[in-house]
Amino acid sequence: MEHASYEQAVSERLDLTFAALANPTRRAILARLALGEVSVNELAEPFAMSQPAISRHLKVLEQAGLISTASDAQRRPRRLEAKRLAEATEWLENYRQFWATSFARLDDLLNDLKAQPKVEPTNQKKDRENKQ
Repeated sequence: MEHASYEQAVSERLDLTFAALANPTRRAILARLALGEVSVNELAEPFAMSQPAISRHLKVLEQAGLISTASDAQRRPRRLEAKRLAEATEWLENYRQFWATSFARLDDLLNDLKAQPKVEPTNQKKDRENKQ
């Protein structure tokens, strides 16, 4: 049962992560935080939205575990938390490997087909013989 609850917890974290990443503003915030921690005001500067709207995006990112808030006297900078991104990357990697293997098998099949002698369909062969 313990394995099932672990899998459920991972699944829930992935749901939160992918939901947070679905928004372009939140992805832009993460890209900015990848350069280093910054305050909410600094994060809000490039966006044409209110500081409360940015704060709502930050709340979603924080609930997903993608960012955290540091304590720096009166300033409360946000920082990127890579652990959840690593978890999502690991999950995606399984599918990348699946597709890479599938494409390799397809490449092998196509190469085998190219290597086989070309067989002319019977109808075309009869048409050519009739014309001669």
